[in-house]
Amino acid sequence: VQLQASGGGLVQPGGSLRLSCAVSGRTLNSITLAWFRQAPGKERELVVARRWSGSTYYSDSVKGRFTASKDSAKNTVHLQMNSLRPEDTAVYYCAADTRRSVAITAATTYDFWGQGTLVTVSS
Repeated sequence: VQLQASGGGLVQPGGSLRLSCAVSGRTLNSITLAWFRQAPGKERELVVARRWSGSTYYSDSVKGRFTASKDSAKNTVHLQMNSLRPEDTAVYYCAADTRRSVAITAATTYDFWGQGTLVTVSS
């Protein structure tokens, strides 16, 4: 399984960005695909996890602002991030769990990771 993340950049507070994670080697309906982020000096935290069943879990910090969606034709998951705040600044990683684990919030659950993409929210 290979994951290719893209879409990071610099945006002003209140702005929007869309991240994408292109998956190869497995179809989206067979994996849980998650976005994690890690800010300087902080632990990696789950942002959103889209289960193989289609249900989606959002962390409280992004609920109502971020939306995950899939493009089945491209085997890609997008993360639309609206109303961005300075505290959203971090390196964002997509990750895949191929074992249908229950503990979707734990980084250790995920057996494949993409490279990070930096999101900076600043005026």
